[in-house]
Amino acid sequence: MLEQRIHQHFIDSADLNYQSAEALGSPIAAAVQAILTSVTGGGKVLACGNGTSAALAQVLVASFVGGFERERPELAALALTTDGALLTATGPEPDASPLFARQVRALGHAGDVLVALSPGGNCANLLAAIDAAHERDMTVVALTGRHGGRIAGLLRETDIHLCVPHDRAARVHEVHALALHCICDSVDAQLLGEQDIAP
Repeated sequence: MLEQRIHQHFIDSADLNYQSAEALGSPIAAAVQAILTSVTGGGKVLACGNGTSAALAQVLVASFVGGFERERPELAALALTTDGALLTATGPEPDASPLFARQVRALGHAGDVLVALSPGGNCANLLAAIDAAHERDMTVVALTGRHGGRIAGLLRETDIHLCVPHDRAARVHEVHALALHCICDSVDAQLLGEQDIAP
């Protein structure tokens, strides 16, 4: 019984990945181009999310700065989710919603890219961060699930939306992780040329 349940997780994940390949191929390619334009022009990537999405934002940044699967020069990227002192400095009001936005306004510049991850698309701190990125004339790459939530309504024509067609957060996170790996691999392929990756 337990093994059957475990097997079903693998089957469901594989099915969603396969479905998402068709829906997300074009937006992922657009995200790669936006990121390449930014980092090769002196810009940077800022990434944020909550919970598991925060961890995925850090994985993306680690792959850009520390390298993905090949040696290459570092790419400018910063996770907005890692400064514990800043993230807990809520002042007299316990409202954490502007914390990512404050970092975007402090660190972001025109030509930079904000990568915002949220399965539901309704997190107040990400909505505020996207508003702040627009104030700075940054491109937003939003990774969401379901129908994109309130984030979908904030995005501009110049932004990129990777919306996983699923309601379950765990499945959405799995596709987000794969999408980020696709972005990292494609960025490397564009910078370093095509190369087969050894298993």
